[in-house]
Amino acid sequence: MKYLRRSVKYFFYFAILFVIIMVLMVALGAVEADIDLMFRKGYESLWQIALMLVVISAAYPYFGFMKKETIIPGEYAEIRGGIIAYMEERGYMLVSEEGENLRFRSRSVVRRIFRMFEDDITMTRSFTGFTMEGLRKDLVRLSSGLEYKFRNPDA
Repeated sequence: MKYLRRSVKYFFYFAILFVIIMVLMVALGAVEADIDLMFRKGYESLWQIALMLVVISAAYPYFGFMKKETIIPGEYAEIRGGIIAYMEERGYMLVSEEGENLRFRSRSVVRRIFRMFEDDITMTRSFTGFTMEGLRKDLVRLSSGLEYKFRNPDA
């Protein structure tokens, strides 16, 4: 269900982005304001563009989000404060804590809007540390940073 919700959100996001780009191109005089002149096949191109946006938005959640195992040694009580401090330094705030599972969200409203409110980082406790889930580009950066921090506490 989460995948379908993300796909629908990104369809509207990409459609709005496409409309904004086309409006800017018309405003700058790069293209005519008539759809028959704007696209090679005129109005027939609109359903082809919509189909392309459906395919892209259906594939984006698969490639844009991931789960990653993060190796953080130590007892939860010992590492909890360090994890929260690290995430707060990176612009995230703790939203919920259920047992040894943590959920963070970006503090920046602008970042949240541009990411379609899909900016949550979920950390589920595992045998080796945590399984992190969220946006791929954020997760890789945060996961490697946390591993480095707990491997090298003096750094």
